[in-house]
Amino acid sequence: MKKSITFVGLDVHKNSIAVAIADAGRNAEVRNYGIIGGTLEDLDRLVKKLSSSDKELHFVYEAGPLRL
Repeated sequence: MKKSITFVGLDVHKNSIAVAIADAGRNAEVRNYGIIGGTLEDLDRLVKKLSSSDKELHFVYEAGPLRL
């Protein structure tokens, strides 16, 4: 059985992480999941909530601007 792919976008701030979710596919809808805390424990809870045996999660990190 092939697993479906779900993309999880993370917009990281100092004390929080904004999360968006999209299923694989060119026309897939991007959904706002919400804002979670900025700790590793918060991120671990998110991963456990979104994980399932038939889903493969791909995480995308938004790094923001770079000052040189």
